[in-house]
Amino acid sequence: MIEVKGSVIDKHTRCVHYHSERDVIAIKFYCCKTYFPCVHCHEQHGCGKHVVWPKERFHEKAILCGVCQTELTIEQYMTSNYHCPHCNAAFNPGCQLHAHYYFEM
Repeated sequence: MIEVKGSVIDKHTRCVHYHSERDVIAIKFYCCKTYFPCVHCHEQHGCGKHVVWPKERFHEKAILCGVCQTELTIEQYMTSNYHCPHCNAAFNPGCQLHAHYYFEM
């Protein structure tokens, strides 16, 4: 099982900031290569150096499905239509509003 740091409240990677039924992903932060449920968790418990994933690295695994523990590349996640391609768990489409916190746009 991959470790997810931050204010995690359950085994599906939900945190105190985002905990709806669909908030089941964690993001590996480029700056510290550590998984956190959200940018707020990284700000509170992370490395202190917030750096977003550059576009040329979107082929790397950086998204963790909190339901099946499958690691996805950023490209897979961005083209997933908000569902895990492995277990079909629904992801929160609202996360797209925060993409700029994680990925070069």
